[in-house]
Amino acid sequence: MAVIGRSTSRSQTFESVLVRQCAPTLAGIKPGSIFSFNRSPLEISRQKVRQWDERLAPLGLAVQILLERPCSSWAIVYVYRRTHLERLLSGNACQRFLAKAGYAGTDLDGLLDQLARRLQTQPEFPHEIGVFLGYPLRDVIGFIENRGRNFTCCGFWKSYSDPAEVEACFACYRRCIHTYVNLYEQGTPIEKLAVSA
Repeated sequence: MAVIGRSTSRSQTFESVLVRQCAPTLAGIKPGSIFSFNRSPLEISRQKVRQWDERLAPLGLAVQILLERPCSSWAIVYVYRRTHLERLLSGNACQRFLAKAGYAGTDLDGLLDQLARRLQTQPEFPHEIGVFLGYPLRDVIGFIENRGRNFTCCGFWKSYSDPAEVEACFACYRRCIHTYVNLYEQGTPIEKLAVSA
């Protein structure tokens, strides 16, 4: 379900990947984003995550590692807006969906711990991660029920909704990414790009 942005070059910095892959979350138009980052030793990624979690916390953003692969120095990093995500996951439909998927409780930290455990232990990617990224619930359910087939359009995720509406959302995300990458490359600090919650 999730499209994970991969750092394609060893020369890319954590910050450049963060901006490119998480621009809509930094801008406040998406509750969460994930990306993979590969640096040896893995402690480099851990330090970067701690640093940016601390620097972005005053703006309502959190940064954490959901999954580590120490043998390859590879990590999945999750950037999210706690208040936005709590509001989204507190909806009755979302709570029913997550309970049916085997999640216990409604506390955000507990749900994220369960998601991280599933990433570590399940042979397949847990497709319910889509709700933690702000994908429409009907699209997350559609993807699971259709096993990734029969979608109406595909972009940041596979959608089972009205293609015109979803394509407009995808276009908004692409514009945001383009703008944020350009601003970052021109010297705008990430803290200035991040919209306060």
